[in-house]
Amino acid sequence: MAESSGVIDSVTALDPARRAGEAAAAAAVAAGETERPDSPPSDLTAAAFFDVDNTMMVGASIFHFARGLAARKFFTTSDLAGFAWQQLKFRVGGREDKNGIAGHRDTALSFVAGRPVSEVIALGEEIYDELMADRIWAGTRALAQMHLDAGQRVWLVTATPVELAMIIARRLGLTGALGTVAESVDGFYTGRLVGEILHGPAKGHAVRALAVAEGLDLRRCTAYSDSVNDVPMLAAVGTAVAVNPDSELRDVAKERSWQIRDFRTGRKAARIGVPSVLGAGAVAGAVAAGLAYRKR
Repeated sequence: MAESSGVIDSVTALDPARRAGEAAAAAAVAAGETERPDSPPSDLTAAAFFDVDNTMMVGASIFHFARGLAARKFFTTSDLAGFAWQQLKFRVGGREDKNGIAGHRDTALSFVAGRPVSEVIALGEEIYDELMADRIWAGTRALAQMHLDAGQRVWLVTATPVELAMIIARRLGLTGALGTVAESVDGFYTGRLVGEILHGPAKGHAVRALAVAEGLDLRRCTAYSDSVNDVPMLAAVGTAVAVNPDSELRDVAKERSWQIRDFRTGRKAARIGVPSVLGAGAVAGAVAAGLAYRKR
C-alpha cells in the first residue's frame, strides 16, 4: 500500500467526509495499478458497489477482526466486550449507530498505532479464514458474481479499515475495496485517520471520485446496502438495491421504488435476472486506504 501521507496532502482543504472519500478513491486507483486481473472487465463504464456489514457479510466485519485480535492478546477482553455490545445491537436491531460505531472502531483499534501495516495485513488474512469466510451471505455473493459475469467491476465500500476490506474483496474474487483510510509513514501507522471514517456522506464522495478516475457512468452503476446511513451512496448511482435493509432504509426504498433483497429469512435467495438488476449497470468503488482507529 502506498504511503497515505501523500493522499492526505492532496485533500487537506476538503471537509472530513469528502476528504475520506477522495482519499479512499485515490488509494483504490493506486491499488488497481498494481494488480492485473486475470479476466479484464469488458464493460468499462458500469460497475457495482457493495456495503459489507450485514450486506455482504453477516454481522460487523470489524467486530470479527477485533475478536481475532483479542485472541492474539492485542487488547483486553473488556475492550472486546464493548464491541460485543455494539455487535448485539447491530444484529438485533439491524441498523448502525454512527456515533457508536465510530467510537468503538477508534477505541478498539487504537492499539495499532506504531505497528507495521504489513503485520496488520498478515493478521487480517488469518482472521478472515478463521472468523469471516463462513459468514458471507450467499445471496449477496451471487449478486456480485452476476456483475462480474457481465464483465463489470465490483468494489466493496465500507467503514471497515481498508486493509481488511481489500482482503475480503480479494478472497471473494472482487475488483477491490473502498475503506477507511489511516495515515501511515514509512510502513507504520501513525494513529491518525485521513478525514474521517468512510461512512454516510463519505461513501457517496468515494463513489463519485472513483467514477471520475475510472471513467464510470454512474447512471449505469448499481449500489447495494442494508443501512439508511448509505443513502448518499445508493442515491449516487442509477440503480439502488436495499439488501437486508433496516426499517428506515426499507421505507426509503419503497418510497423511491428501489429494489429490496432480503436474505435473512432462511429462504433460498430468489433468482435475480441479469436484466432486472443490471438494467442500469453497476457501481464502482475500489479503494486501498488505511486502518480506522485513533489513539485513546
